[in-house]
Amino acid sequence: MARLKDLCKNPELFSSGHRACAGCGEALAVRQILLAAPQPVVGIMPTGCTEIFSSIYPHSAWQIPMIHTAFETAASTASGVVAAYNFHKRMGNIKDDVKFIAFAGDGGTYDIGFQAISGAFERRHKFLYVCTDNEGYMNTGIQRSSATPYGAHTTTSPAGEVIPGKTMPRKDLMEIIIAHNPAYAGQTTIALWNDLVTKVGKALAADGPSFLNVLVPCPLGWQHPGNLTIEMSKLAADTCFWPIYEWENGKYKINYEPKEKKPVEEFMKPQGRFSHLFKGDKGKAIIAEAQRQIDAQWALLHKRQEAFGA
Repeated sequence: MARLKDLCKNPELFSSGHRACAGCGEALAVRQILLAAPQPVVGIMPTGCTEIFSSIYPHSAWQIPMIHTAFETAASTASGVVAAYNFHKRMGNIKDDVKFIAFAGDGGTYDIGFQAISGAFERRHKFLYVCTDNEGYMNTGIQRSSATPYGAHTTTSPAGEVIPGKTMPRKDLMEIIIAHNPAYAGQTTIALWNDLVTKVGKALAADGPSFLNVLVPCPLGWQHPGNLTIEMSKLAADTCFWPIYEWENGKYKINYEPKEKKPVEEFMKPQGRFSHLFKGDKGKAIIAEAQRQIDAQWALLHKRQEAFGA
């Protein structure tokens, strides 16, 4: 496990002074990941929240080489960069062992960019793909994505008399990635910094494509105060809304078991995107269904660990 005093000795590769909202979970995730990444490292970043707040011309918060690419092309751009690097390494033009990290949000990962991810992982390009998952298209107006949870209000799944927020559960992206047989895959969140940076180390050391799904609360889209970002992240893990686990060498491992599994309404209640669920019997039924989904997923994950664990 990583030690905080060791991380503090590493250079800050994501500088302060960027334009992220106060309490932005994405900015915290990127900073933690780059603190844990061995040098040298090259980044690939499609359009999205992180690109908007970190690299508005002529300024950049990135203290590493960073390639900005189109929304849907993070993984395909990474594939090309890795292929070029491998060629120059064979030719003797590059001596360094360079690491490559693609950073993209849930819109560019679960939805628009998924085809490129699937292709890159099938071709076994060696890079780390990080999904900074804030559960919606936040920088374009807080529209729903397939990562948006059941019952959440967004501008394209508005809570009202017709629908009570998003009516479908979110896509289980981790299991889809695992079906591609990656070298490593992990799911975590920013409150559990030690788990996050440990998984970064494992992912970058893996011999092949690796993936991290990192929950990053968004005060604007989730409608919670910016000073509650870490608390919201911790509640996501403590309610098992966001299971913390990894898949490595064909084995499942749950990395975080709450001492006392909290009800999901404790995670939902501080967030404005779920406020409509606390107004009447219809909302109670949706919360109960959300709890049922979470409990079923948590039980299934335990079964997978029992069947395919270390």
